[in-house]
Amino acid sequence: MAGRLRGWGGEAIPSPVEAAMRSVPREAFLPGTPLADAYGSGPVVTHRDQHGVATSSASAPGIVAAMLAQLDVQPGHRILEIGAGTGYNAALLAHLTGPAGRITTVELDPGIAAEAARALAAAGYGHVSVIAGDGEHGHAPDAPYDRIIVTAGAWELPAAWAGQLAPGGLLVVPLRMRGLTRSIAFEYQAGTWRSRSMHECGFMPIRGAGAVAEHNIPLGDTGITIRIDEAQHADADALRHALSTGPTQAWTGIEVTVTGELDFWIAGTSGFFRLLAGDSAVERSGIIPPAFNWGAMGLLADDSFAYLTRRPGRPGCSELGACGYGPEREQLVSTYTDRIRSFSRAQADSLRVEVHPLTYPPVPGALMQIEKRSSRVIVLTQGQVSQEAPDLLAI
Repeated sequence: MAGRLRGWGGEAIPSPVEAAMRSVPREAFLPGTPLADAYGSGPVVTHRDQHGVATSSASAPGIVAAMLAQLDVQPGHRILEIGAGTGYNAALLAHLTGPAGRITTVELDPGIAAEAARALAAAGYGHVSVIAGDGEHGHAPDAPYDRIIVTAGAWELPAAWAGQLAPGGLLVVPLRMRGLTRSIAFEYQAGTWRSRSMHECGFMPIRGAGAVAEHNIPLGDTGITIRIDEAQHADADALRHALSTGPTQAWTGIEVTVTGELDFWIAGTSGFFRLLAGDSAVERSGIIPPAFNWGAMGLLADDSFAYLTRRPGRPGCSELGACGYGPEREQLVSTYTDRIRSFSRAQADSLRVEVHPLTYPPVPGALMQIEKRSSRVIVLTQGQVSQEAPDLLAI
């Protein structure tokens, strides 16, 4: 397992992280799971609700290693983890910090917290403090923390996390941004969170006081699902009917090896959503295949939708295009292909993310600005600069 992690995401995994993952027995935190699954490349679901929806899991080893690399743990660090899960990640943190460190992990579900505590004790990490509580509030008694790591998709960055982070500390969090999730390492200065690294990832939405749900809307029996955030609206019947209108498809002539951060250019457009349509759904519904084996990012109107497609181009490349269904399909496809061309002209896969209080002014020209309950998420391309509010400079 550890050997497969070398070069994950195009970057080397630091040797302390690799050593920790070679030392901590993952199967000790996944009782009853076959070894091939415990040490496989994917996540392992450990709990489901009454409807069969996954509520807790052990994350895929690749994203575990990548987030630990972002966290830059040092011996002796005090660390807060939001989301204990199985306890495996807390054990890795304990290994990285050594005997002088202190790990506090907070888990919303008391039963899962108790399971994590038992697994940690059995594996020799009984000194890790497991707290049953809402990670929205952190855990003030053990603060300040040199590092905070969150293992669920967070919609907001609560004030408690900023208040409990030591000066110069780091927060690593899967931040949800209009249907996109990125594991971002943030520094906090003068009221603003600023990113220093970012990786694509997927996590279950955080639960508790900070929860903002995702909605999966199936389009009849087609196997196609529309995934949107809580504040969005989608008419399943109208979108199901849109499939009967036949497709409009357009190609851009733009060829890429990977799509990079194209989804940020699409997510900055009104109506962004994710189309979930695997091979069986494509075959059952007869739609034009989306760009990826899971589906594609798309744009949504009341009774129409469009999504990313691709076809073979030069050796090793794919040409990007868009396909749409419904009465407004031509307009959506045109908007989509325009965004692809904007992305191509920008030639900027390296993005920065900042999180400002709502009291700060918007940033002109930002790629995305997302207003949340108490903050504004700003996505900036290379060369774009944000400015603090004037009163900040006096702090």
